[in-house]
Amino acid sequence: MTLLKSAYQDLEDIVGPDYISDDPSIQDSYAFQWLAELVRPEQSHYMPRPVAVIMPASTEEVQAITMVCNKYHMKIKPISTGWYHWAGPIKDEDDTLQVDLRRMNRILEIDEKNMFAIVEPYVICAQLQAEVMKRGLNINIIGAGASTSIVASACAYAGMGPSTYWMGHNSDNVLGMEWVTPSGEIIRTGSLGSGDGWFCSEGPGPSIRGICRGFLGSRGGLGVYTKCAIKLSHWPGPKEFNVRGTLPAYRLPIHENFRVYTLAVPSWDAWADIYYKIYDNEIGYIFHRQFTLAGADLGPALWLILNDHTKTLNDIEEMVKRSDIKELTEELRISFQIILAGRSLRDIELQDKILDQVLAETGGWKVKRFCEDDMAEFTNVYLQRLGHKHLNFVWVGGYLGSWMQPGTPDFVKKYVPIAIKGLYRDAAGGLLVQCGGDALMGCGSTVAGGGWSGLEQFVSYDPADRESIKAGTKHMEDAITDAISNGIPPGKEAIYLSLGYKDEKIWDTLANSQQPIIFHFQRKIKEAFDPNDIGDRNYPTLPEDY
Repeated sequence: MTLLKSAYQDLEDIVGPDYISDDPSIQDSYAFQWLAELVRPEQSHYMPRPVAVIMPASTEEVQAITMVCNKYHMKIKPISTGWYHWAGPIKDEDDTLQVDLRRMNRILEIDEKNMFAIVEPYVICAQLQAEVMKRGLNINIIGAGASTSIVASACAYAGMGPSTYWMGHNSDNVLGMEWVTPSGEIIRTGSLGSGDGWFCSEGPGPSIRGICRGFLGSRGGLGVYTKCAIKLSHWPGPKEFNVRGTLPAYRLPIHENFRVYTLAVPSWDAWADIYYKIYDNEIGYIFHRQFTLAGADLGPALWLILNDHTKTLNDIEEMVKRSDIKELTEELRISFQIILAGRSLRDIELQDKILDQVLAETGGWKVKRFCEDDMAEFTNVYLQRLGHKHLNFVWVGGYLGSWMQPGTPDFVKKYVPIAIKGLYRDAAGGLLVQCGGDALMGCGSTVAGGGWSGLEQFVSYDPADRESIKAGTKHMEDAITDAISNGIPPGKEAIYLSLGYKDEKIWDTLANSQQPIIFHFQRKIKEAFDPNDIGDRNYPTLPEDY
């Protein structure tokens, strides 16, 4: 598809010639997206090529670009730091303009007294965290890591991470949004919309946060978010991280007000019980099942290698044969990480005593090897900063996530054995990467205070091998079948696969969901805010006759 010369000129007049391009090499660099090969025809690594890429520097430029897209009936797809394949254009039939927000990268304000910061889309979590920690404050970093956009997780997509249990989900932490709607209107939510600043996300009158945000977000399918205020949380640690070590074996000494543990339990029933007791006793600052992402069978050996700069992945086969590693592997099979943070020494000592009692009541224990100084300090920097997310790709360069249905721990434990069995079954043919098997991992809670969690099955595949790609797609299809046959709604894989579906299949899926009325309401919202249909189908709707 080719952009009309008149449309290109209109867009160039907005941003200048240096910040727009329809060069095929530039277009393809944006179309090349992680996971595309799982849903695209012939396992292509490319989502549809955008007609051009443009880089605005202000809200006013985004608004002007949106008006041009309305004029020429082009789709508009924003991207900041990106993550999944839905960061690119979705359908081959659409003329889509990719709007790269990387020039909008400023921290506009940090309000220490009222505990919020105002940021633009390309401010990443690591950048803001470093600044607010100097002021005794912290932010919730989502599971995708410290290199992700705060505006994206607060306004446009999922906002949970290891610290959500204490600091809240970013859909709750957003205290105001600046939103350029698909019709080109600039909407400022909450108190900001009344000229009273960014302190409150709601009102006056009915809130529109559910329209432009909700829980999961529109994923770039309903306009562009150009600023937001994000709630900050208390940080009882040092103002700067005194990180030491060598990549990837970074270590962070543990402050006297903190404790860093890897805990294990004997059964999934005990896993659910200990989660409830942690919630009820309100202990813990960071709470995550993290070190299973490489697989329960190989994970312990892998993490010990990653924390030892003298070793490489080539050592793993030899390590797993050692009797001590075999024992440790079994000890860690149902485990998770928790970091306690106290406002004083007496506070942290009390939390420690409570945790010991919780472990006694549930039959759990502290995993001694992973609580020793080297691994505890590695865990500390890993989960406080979440700067190691590239390790998700360490086996072969490709991984996908299945399951992850959120709910109470008692709900989650019901699908755990199904997810584990399904992965071992699908990996038995040898086409999926033979790594560590069961790799269910996820936040201790996806809402502040606990009560709601989920576990995502990490599955490695080889993106350079067509048969392995097919096996990855087949695994996602199998996971949907496994879930439905056991009375469980489909998980994350259903969202992934939907990008490769035709509209009619999307509509059939939505119409057969538990609450199809949601997607009829979203159609009405889209008709009101996107009358020319320039947003893509990442904002899902149902036609009136479905």
